[in-house]
Amino acid sequence: MNSPQLQRGVFLALLAVVTAAFIWVLLPFFGAVLWGVALAILFTPLYKRLLRKMPGRKNLAALATLAICLVIVILPLAMIGVSLVQEIALVTQSIRSGELNFAAYFQQILDAAPRWAINLIERFNLGDMEAWQKRISEGAAQGGQVVANQALSIGQNTFDFLVSFFVMLYLLYFLVRDGSALSKTVRDALPLAKPHTHYLLNKFTTVIRATVKGNVAVAVVQGTIGGIAFWFLDVQGALLWAVLMAFLSLLPAVGAALIWGPVAIYFLATGQFLQAGILIFVGVFVIGLVDNILRPILVGKDTQMPDYIVLMSTIGGMALFGINGFVIGPVIAALFMATWDLFAISNETDGGGPQV
Repeated sequence: MNSPQLQRGVFLALLAVVTAAFIWVLLPFFGAVLWGVALAILFTPLYKRLLRKMPGRKNLAALATLAICLVIVILPLAMIGVSLVQEIALVTQSIRSGELNFAAYFQQILDAAPRWAINLIERFNLGDMEAWQKRISEGAAQGGQVVANQALSIGQNTFDFLVSFFVMLYLLYFLVRDGSALSKTVRDALPLAKPHTHYLLNKFTTVIRATVKGNVAVAVVQGTIGGIAFWFLDVQGALLWAVLMAFLSLLPAVGAALIWGPVAIYFLATGQFLQAGILIFVGVFVIGLVDNILRPILVGKDTQMPDYIVLMSTIGGMALFGINGFVIGPVIAALFMATWDLFAISNETDGGGPQV
């Protein structure tokens, strides 16, 4: 009754239970833990560089790394977040008052559209224009209400946000300082062949670093350029549209064009050809080329997944996990592909370890 197999079975069951319980305890701080890990992976090379300049002073190097992270990443995002909440309130008020009327803009486009375009719309049974105008008006009102509710929720949960923020900073400090030792502990503890463990952990860190450093940087650049263009062209709510363009830039193939494209069409339809030309030029030749220029430099072609995998995993991740999903989705997809690659290689070598 007290055989080694039984003891091992009971121990593994206990291990699974306490691991699940620990994850359950951490769930309220899921976002803080995720971003603490992501930022630690991103800033560990900087920490190692600082540590070489101040040998033996791990605490000081970790604090310096944390301060640099605060200055170049966290504080600017906090300032943008505060400004964004104010911008959302103004845009929502403009929609409610009728000053910002998407249905009227749509009608102006229709009035300026050539007859052949109207006939084409009618030929494909896209519905009567009054129905489309009503849908746009109702959609804009509902969207404004949702955005307003989210902004109100953020304001009401300020305390929870601050707690999570300080948990993230605290975790980031220790992950930067002790990340190498922790990584070695995880590699030794995982019940996998050492080459498999090394390959999967490298894949995990590479994808996180690529997503945060590459995709986020590209999104920020594209959103900034688009926001400046909107501000220069006197488009109301430029900051809000800039943030939306930045988020949409995380999606391959579609991206920021979903925001600046309709605005350019409106400028063309209303005879504002100079504004339309400037926006189209910026959208196609500046925003559109940023991805092709910056992403290979920041990420590297060897770390990228196919665009359709990135697209599906990003959308699916954000649908399941919210804003955190744009990191979680690609990471899960990358580990899925890496695990199946290992399985295929192991089969080809008749159970031998993969050459990674």
